[in-house]
Amino acid sequence: MSGNRETLLYLDGVSVTFDGFRALNSLSLVLAEGEMRAVIGPNGAGKTTMMDVITGKTRPDTGKVVFGKDTDLTKMDEPAIADLGIGRKFQKPTVFEPHTVWDNLLLALAGDRRPRFTLWARQTSEESDRIDAILKTIRLREHRDRRSGDLSHGQKQWLEIGMLLAQEPQLLLVDEPVAGMTDAETEQTAELLREINRTRSVVVVEHDMAFVRALGVKVTVLHEGSVLSEGSIDHVSNDPRVIEVYLGR
Repeated sequence: MSGNRETLLYLDGVSVTFDGFRALNSLSLVLAEGEMRAVIGPNGAGKTTMMDVITGKTRPDTGKVVFGKDTDLTKMDEPAIADLGIGRKFQKPTVFEPHTVWDNLLLALAGDRRPRFTLWARQTSEESDRIDAILKTIRLREHRDRRSGDLSHGQKQWLEIGMLLAQEPQLLLVDEPVAGMTDAETEQTAELLREINRTRSVVVVEHDMAFVRALGVKVTVLHEGSVLSEGSIDHVSNDPRVIEVYLGR
């Protein structure tokens, strides 16, 4: 990992208040291009609000949110931010259950935001190659013709990550990807995200500490809307403040 990578995402002094409750409190965070970062913290720490601010769902009261060289995300709406190359996977998977795994990925391919009448049109060989590559990444190649509704919970999570990849994001925001997964699926998800991270930046919000350890990346701990601690999993696990507010529970 080179120390001089370009900054991809930069939050500076971001505050958000809902009805007097301060969800984010002068939050600052820097993500380098090509980096994967894990974000942890107790419930109410501001993890979801941070994702909402990055994706344009919530406008901050104060602070800067900059993507790439100088794109100010606070001036953009959600679709424009998605088009910039920021993809978000929510905690609960939302796949088109009646459709096959393959058709879900076809529906998600970048560049065609229309409801895809082209499910009935022939896909190009380029589209087929891309879908096949995604299937390989998300470990669903042998399930390509299965109805998505018949997949396990973990497989649906992978399919949804694949649907995000189909949109060619530069940055993936992934919310609690392993909640409800088996141990084997959790392990495979860590591998899958590390693989994705070879070509894209990833922010993972997670509660499962064993999974965060398996990712082997820098960890940011949020508490009461700001950064409490940051560093390797061993560094933050041994930070007395983190133990007090989070791990000691």
